Amino acid sequence: MNMSPEQVITDNAPKAIGPYSQGIKAKGFVFCSGQIPINPKTGELITGSLTEQTRQCLSNIKGVIEAAGSSMNKIVKCTVFLRDMDDFAEMNAEYTKWFSNPAPARAAVQVARLPKDVGIEIEAIAEQ
Repeated sequence: MNMSPEQVITDNAPKAIGPYSQGIKAKGFVFCSGQIPINPKTGELITGSLTEQTRQCLSNIKGVIEAAGSSMNKIVKCTVFLRDMDDFAEMNAEYTKWFSNPAPARAAVQVARLPKDVGIEIEAIAEQ
């Protein structure tokens, strides 16, 4: 196993628009940068319901995780950043569809502001 950090690059998630990587493989794990609801094929920002935004965030995470040679069922930790904690139930209803038991460890927090003023951002850590 390569022990040096390795950048993950994929067309199945939005391109990095700053000094960060879509993902990094290191020490047997994949660290996926926070994903906001941007369709990577069109560059379109998904501004619909929080369900639609959550679905796009998780689809982007899936793209990064799979490009790293891992899979959604190997995700061990997610952090969900919400613009409004009142959206938790709607986020959770969609999020639940993406994971089987045991579900990853998770934190969900309300934040003051997210990139492009979206309603949600999700980051993940997976085993390789």
